[in-house]
Amino acid sequence: MQREVPHRSAPTTFEPLRNQVFRPIWIATQISSLGWLVQTVAISWLMVTISASNLMVALVQAASTLPAFFLSILAGAIADNFSRRGVMFTGQCLIASASIALTISVGLGFLHPWLILGLGFLAGCGFALNDPAWHASVGDILDKREIPAAVTLTSVGYNIVRSIGPALGGVVLAFFGPLAAFALAALGQIALPIAVWRTKWQVVSSPLPRERMATAIHDGVRFTAFSSEITAAIVRGTLFGMTSISILALLPLVVRDKLASGPIVYGILLAGFGIGAFITGMSNGILRRTVSENSLMACASGACAACCISLALTSSVAVAATFMAIGGAGWLITWTGTDVRVQLASPRWVVGRTLSIYYALTYGGMAAGSWIWGAVAQNYSLTWALLGAAGTLCLVAAVGIILPVRSRQEADQEASDFRAPQLAVDLKPRSGPIIVRIDYSISEKNIDAFLGCMRAKGHAFSRAGARNWTLQRNLQTPSVWTETFRTPTWMDFIRLNHRLTGADKEADKYLLALDDGELPPRTVLSIEQKTELARIHASTIAFRPPR
Repeated sequence: MQREVPHRSAPTTFEPLRNQVFRPIWIATQISSLGWLVQTVAISWLMVTISASNLMVALVQAASTLPAFFLSILAGAIADNFSRRGVMFTGQCLIASASIALTISVGLGFLHPWLILGLGFLAGCGFALNDPAWHASVGDILDKREIPAAVTLTSVGYNIVRSIGPALGGVVLAFFGPLAAFALAALGQIALPIAVWRTKWQVVSSPLPRERMATAIHDGVRFTAFSSEITAAIVRGTLFGMTSISILALLPLVVRDKLASGPIVYGILLAGFGIGAFITGMSNGILRRTVSENSLMACASGACAACCISLALTSSVAVAATFMAIGGAGWLITWTGTDVRVQLASPRWVVGRTLSIYYALTYGGMAAGSWIWGAVAQNYSLTWALLGAAGTLCLVAAVGIILPVRSRQEADQEASDFRAPQLAVDLKPRSGPIIVRIDYSISEKNIDAFLGCMRAKGHAFSRAGARNWTLQRNLQTPSVWTETFRTPTWMDFIRLNHRLTGADKEADKYLLALDDGELPPRTVLSIEQKTELARIHASTIAFRPPR
């Protein structure tokens, strides 16, 4: 039975700004994003001027997104085990350091394509650390019902800046030169670490000790793999990122080769992309209330496909800017939808890891897409690369038929009140492996209901960390069924029970009602120990839940 909660209207897009912790970080994020966009314009155009390779130009996007593919999962485990605020600050310092180093290099005349890509890679490492920690912290700072509005507001804020930043970068680059653009970008990157340093927020600490990194990563990957909603969001986001990144990766080449223009036009086109995303973000709530999620995501892919076709065929700046706005709308619809879906489907104990896996694969998809479309442009033509991306985006839209986006199921965020049973032996936290066996007595008429409930329980327990979950039927006494699973250590057993949600506990109550034995289902805990020829030792404890 689901709990009834009082109905409250959905928060408006700007309501999270009332929060005194969220607001200064959000404002600093926009200042930092402005600096990053100015720097992106300067780097992309600088690469066009110092390198004749189309592939090197496209790799500018890959350099800043590829680190997320390699580091985000580790960063998510760190964010779930350590101070998310500290992880954010470290990542932001890396970004600022890369920006300052790039400014110094340009000032000293050290302009080499691989140096530019290397510093972009360093900044990408900072983003890989910062992004999972920041997006996971949104749920610590704000109420759960405000998360969709906060995610939309973050995207809207970025796209407001996107409407200004590229044009500003183009103007600064054209009239004052690359050094001024990089210096302005470096100043913007300093704002965010200062804001995080000066701002603090309360986080509910776990009563359990920190997990080992290997175990934390394994449990995060396991939870993600067992969550169909998160998996669907990641697959569709990765495919969309791999194809839609062609718009941004190839845009400098479009400006140079098809429009025969310079950095100001490049900035105008990026501003058009941001304006389209901004307008869509402001109406995001209305769109999602009136159109199904599947239809929205299909339309978003179609919008980006139309943008690619326009860039491939037009020689008009006005037409290109108009379709860039359409592409920006599709970009925002997809990323806000998948981001919110992953956040709300993840409990607090694992949200940093699920977000990091989501970012790793989607950014990895964008990095791969930048390389693929750059290689096509290099070996064939820019027109074929854009038309190929458009055709692939149409296929991505059709993925919704095979992998539909289901109604959002919000994860239970509340802490469990589980208390470990008393043991007859002295166990240390790392003692193990622990084997759990639960016996049920089920009559023939209840078997179908029992099996359905056990399927759901096995899925939930495996997602929370149970290993080798099985259900067995006694061949000599068919009414006896045995559920078994194991955890690597005693502490992992305790963690598993702390992670179980209210819905999981309701399933246990239903199983208890289906059991028709004289006594409640018996749970036996055992510790597996190495066997020797001279001696075999095993310790067990059994307990029964109350009826």
